[in-house]
Amino acid sequence: MTTDASDAWKQWHEQREETVAAPYGPLALTATHWIEDYPEGRLPDIPGTWAADEEGVLLTATGADGLTVAGRPFSGTARLAADRGPESDARVAQGARRLVVLVREGVWGVRVYDPDSAARRAFRGIEADAYDPRWSVPGRFVPYDATRTVRLGNADGRERGFDLVGEVAFTLAGQERTLKVARPGGGPLWAVFADATSGDTSFRFRFLFAEAPDAEGRTTVDFNRAQLPPCAFADHFICPFPAPGNTLDVPVEAGERRLS
Repeated sequence: MTTDASDAWKQWHEQREETVAAPYGPLALTATHWIEDYPEGRLPDIPGTWAADEEGVLLTATGADGLTVAGRPFSGTARLAADRGPESDARVAQGARRLVVLVREGVWGVRVYDPDSAARRAFRGIEADAYDPRWSVPGRFVPYDATRTVRLGNADGRERGFDLVGEVAFTLAGQERTLKVARPGGGPLWAVFADATSGDTSFRFRFLFAEAPDAEGRTTVDFNRAQLPPCAFADHFICPFPAPGNTLDVPVEAGERRLS
């Protein structure tokens, strides 16, 4: 069983590195611009004029700007909704770069993904501990009566709402512990956590995803699959910081630690 779990972890780790290093993976992100910060509509190093209202983004450009929309050379004005698919499928492009439209709490922005980014060219892998079964423990999900929205600091210095749906209880290092979790889209449970290694031998916080609980709330808390947040790969992500109570006093010497 341990061998199977170890092999599965190795496959997971290899897939993680492949995903991170993909042409439009997190290492390719070179900028995130919030349109409201540029009232004149000119975003740094991005052609065209960009404006936002409650319904979306208005892009105005000429053929000389070299933009494409939906794969075709673009000139004129187009209304853009937030991109929902993979970054590689973003509607707007400039050569190999993808200009991804996003919205957070009603604020519209544009992200720039460049396969030739310096971070992607410099990538040498993710430092991670080898699989250790001691870091995979049973967990029990205890849902809240209703979703609780808390205001959390984000890696870009702004504060945003974060929806918590409950807590996962588990035993680690001989003590009962809990992590507050979100559940985007009703899928896996998601905890943003820090521990005694954070900011020292590992990144300042990490993400942990636990499989969806069964009817009795049972799940598995596997710190072997603790992973670096996107902002560990590029400064332009807006990762949420751990919720109050999600800093463990034990050193979690498992999972992804930092870039190699």
